[in-house]
Amino acid sequence: MTTVRKKESVFVVVQLSGGNDFMNTLVPYSNPVYYDNRKLLNIPAEDVLPLNDSLGWHPEMAPIKDLYDRDMVAVVQGIGYPDSNRSHFRGMDIWHTCTPDEVSTVGWLGSTLEQLDPRGENPLTGINFGVGLPKAMTKMGVPVTSVSNLDTYGLMSGIGASEQRDEALEIFKNMYAQAIGTGPVMDYLSQTGNDVLKGADIIKVAPEKYESTIEYGNSSIAKSLRDVARVHTAGLGSRIFYTQQGGYDTHANQLPSQPGLFRDLSRAVADFFDDLAEHDADDNVVMLIFSEFGRRIYDNGSGTDHGSGGGAFLVGKPIKGGLYSEYPSLDKDRWAKGEDLEHTIDYRGIYGTVLEQWLDLEASPIVLGDFEQIKPFRDEFYATK
Repeated sequence: MTTVRKKESVFVVVQLSGGNDFMNTLVPYSNPVYYDNRKLLNIPAEDVLPLNDSLGWHPEMAPIKDLYDRDMVAVVQGIGYPDSNRSHFRGMDIWHTCTPDEVSTVGWLGSTLEQLDPRGENPLTGINFGVGLPKAMTKMGVPVTSVSNLDTYGLMSGIGASEQRDEALEIFKNMYAQAIGTGPVMDYLSQTGNDVLKGADIIKVAPEKYESTIEYGNSSIAKSLRDVARVHTAGLGSRIFYTQQGGYDTHANQLPSQPGLFRDLSRAVADFFDDLAEHDADDNVVMLIFSEFGRRIYDNGSGTDHGSGGGAFLVGKPIKGGLYSEYPSLDKDRWAKGEDLEHTIDYRGIYGTVLEQWLDLEASPIVLGDFEQIKPFRDEFYATK
């Protein structure tokens, strides 16, 4: 707990947008309740990749399983919050702001960035890879760089840069208008995003400096994580990276669509950490993979509907792999809302875990309270206190 790191800690967030079905990610393959309620969408016991005698990985999660077997993955079971909101927009808004009971304009990572770079001196301290800007990273006066295409981003100037900024802001506003309305709030959000291109001149060196033998896939999440690796290995002082993979709203056609999502995600994450290891740049990086909610316990004949408790993953060399918290009970009298997995640990406690034990920041002012934490880091990687 007193080890002084040679490098500043870096945090990567991967958002699985749409509500990932945790029961089919880490399958309770020895429990008959799972098969009784998943008549169509169950993963046969003989197909799962066993983690232990009761839980097994979806077969397309093999690269994540390999990282788990190398003690690099902490599985946070049952993550959520009381009386989970099943709306995509409000649900994600709650995860982004840590305010389940009111609407806020302050993102938890925006507050984090303010602490990491109080004067806003480096526009690359926080970087989003994707179109728009996640609300998690917004706070008045906190600069964040948002990149949709790293290979062309640093080459833009004049009208091209302005058009990309305007497009990003319009998407950003549309994303959150349904959750928080228009008017002064949206004006504020626009203002927070007005400087998303400030880092262009600095970040353009990242592709020029990058060489790697790792061959990433062609998926959007693979391209985004490759961009994270390119910027991280360039040593530009970035501390928080954010990206997302969409497609997890599996009300219908889950059986054909989910395996591809897991295949793309797990391969991209594994390639990313192999890439960092090749560059000797993996000992100060931790990744959080999360989704706004889980799915219901029973299938609907084609997919699964919005639920409550889900799962998240902390990944990286500094992680002490294993299962954390409790897998939600499948006993019917424990089902949340009569049809969902219950939550067994509050997501704000996992944020607090990262903030205090990894980024060496006080969690309470950022997550707006004190919540149960876990101990997922190897002793030599804890933040100094």
